[in-house]
Amino acid sequence: MAIVSVLVGFIALLSNMFTNSLIFGNRDRDEKNNLQAIFLIIGIILAILSPIAATLIQLAVSRKREFLADASGALLTKYPDGLAMALEKLAKDNKSLKTATNATAHLFITNPFKGKDLSGLANLFQTHPPIEERIKILRSM
Repeated sequence: MAIVSVLVGFIALLSNMFTNSLIFGNRDRDEKNNLQAIFLIIGIILAILSPIAATLIQLAVSRKREFLADASGALLTKYPDGLAMALEKLAKDNKSLKTATNATAHLFITNPFKGKDLSGLANLFQTHPPIEERIKILRSM
């Protein structure tokens, strides 16, 4: 998570640098107007993309941490099949939790928004990897 914070901070810093150079830069009317316009465009693009990139990086790290938690549990219990069976039981329940929100989704063992078919692009914004993939990896241990 520290690496994610540094990456997001770096993108935000670049965005601020480009927009501040426009605001506080030299006001000559010659070539610098073109350069300032380019910096403004780059700053706006970075300001728009940095929160999106931060969210995607954070969610990717969250999904990887789920796999690491499964591997740690299998190492601790020395019984990955038991963990896989527990995940299978959780996967059989297809009810969506009414109390779950996007802000609390990462706190659940499995995806709390079950039953909602998501496209490939929406899968980028999931906090949990597919449970079938987690079960497959546990079975291969």
